[in-house]
Amino acid sequence: MSTITRRVFLGSAAAAAATTTLGCRASAGTAAVSPNQQLRVAVVGLRGRGNDHVNNYAKLPGVEVAALCDVDRNVLDAAKARAIEAGATDPMTIVDYRELLERDDIDAVSIATPNHWHALQAVWACQAGKDVYLEKPVSHNVWEGRQIVHAAAKYDRIVQTGTQIRSSPSIQDALAWVNEGHIGEIQLARGLCYKPRQSIGRVEGAQQVDAAVDYDLWCGPAPKKPLMRERLHYDWHWVFDTGNGDLGNQGIHQMDIARWALGEDALPPRTISVGGRFAYVDDGNTPNTQFVYHDYERAPLLFEVRGLPRDLKAQEDEWRRRGMDEYLGAQIGVIVHCEGGHLQIPSYTEAAAFDAKGKKLEKWEGGANHYANFVDAVRSRRSEDLTSSIEDGHLSSALCHLGNVSYMRGEAGGPAKIAKVAGKLRNAGDTADRFLDHLVSNGIDPEIEQPIVGSWLTIDPDTETIEGDDEANRLLTREYREPFVVPEVV
Repeated sequence: MSTITRRVFLGSAAAAAATTTLGCRASAGTAAVSPNQQLRVAVVGLRGRGNDHVNNYAKLPGVEVAALCDVDRNVLDAAKARAIEAGATDPMTIVDYRELLERDDIDAVSIATPNHWHALQAVWACQAGKDVYLEKPVSHNVWEGRQIVHAAAKYDRIVQTGTQIRSSPSIQDALAWVNEGHIGEIQLARGLCYKPRQSIGRVEGAQQVDAAVDYDLWCGPAPKKPLMRERLHYDWHWVFDTGNGDLGNQGIHQMDIARWALGEDALPPRTISVGGRFAYVDDGNTPNTQFVYHDYERAPLLFEVRGLPRDLKAQEDEWRRRGMDEYLGAQIGVIVHCEGGHLQIPSYTEAAAFDAKGKKLEKWEGGANHYANFVDAVRSRRSEDLTSSIEDGHLSSALCHLGNVSYMRGEAGGPAKIAKVAGKLRNAGDTADRFLDHLVSNGIDPEIEQPIVGSWLTIDPDTETIEGDDEANRLLTREYREPFVVPEVV
């Protein structure tokens, strides 16, 4: 990491004038919010998940949605109207996040911006004495995720990860039941993200960015390149500069449950990925069909992404969930394979256990309010009260990033090369064959349109680096664009 020059934002000449107050308060933090005090929250990023943040905080007693922040003024204006309708009282609106952090009347920030902004916004918030609710994935790369963990500890901040399934008592109880050994030892934890993802289109040249958007702020830590896709918003997920594909979009939820099931609290010793972007040529570059294998000692964690429908007919007729594959009753979920059966987690709030013959043994149902859990922890000042700590968020996000690093270090290979990889995967069964069959069902000949067979990554869990591969280690971080730089020392 030392070969990359970074500067702490608070010390950069370009930002000094705008952040004098922030810099003065960086190490002091703010006073703890007492149980009787109104908690003033700012929601940052107001499309999609940000709206959910606003609606939920507005319903919680003792919480005020005090500010809204977004770099798109059209989005900001519309969000304010919705917030007032949801019960907020005239929240202030701010375009530049740094101005928000200067304010003494904001206790916590709730971040729902694109992935490439998550880590820097969280670190800055900790330095400014704010508590943080941070959407998944918490980071855009492995290194910066660990920097958030350091910042939360250094400034004694409460930082919640937005993997809300962790608050569901049904999932908590189901995983505890499995780990008590009722259906034998765990042999494999399998995460599934079978979610329809159509082409984002292909443009012939740079697109005009809406005048209402501060594009420099939108790009932030990422390279400021011409917009080369039809939509600025949302489709950033499918471009590696800003997103992490469906591994780090929907898939991070299921990756987190699978790691939780295994009880693993570090990165795996080895990882490999196989995948590609198939069936259309567009402006995205992340895989839409992929499997990732994390070789944990207790049992492997295997993750599958499928953005294409089950076959060509489903492609032609519908791009909806009912046209997607499923595996043991789940499409977006987790299957925990055990010696004597399996646990099925097909949603955020339910689970069921089956014996080896498919007989249902147990069932669990029920969710909980993840935002309320964050608020309770802010009031108690006990990070251990969080159901989804920033440490958990970092580790599960890093599993997604490692899969993509392996993919980016890979080379094209046909069925024979994939079969060779599959032969080295413990307990993975017919995963590689099913992957290839899925491509063929969608009219793709893997001998001609060869998937990318990723590089095996040998990982040191203590240092969170990759052994013997300088290029892979480079992909564990990024070159930051000043002044939007995640600091080496938080």
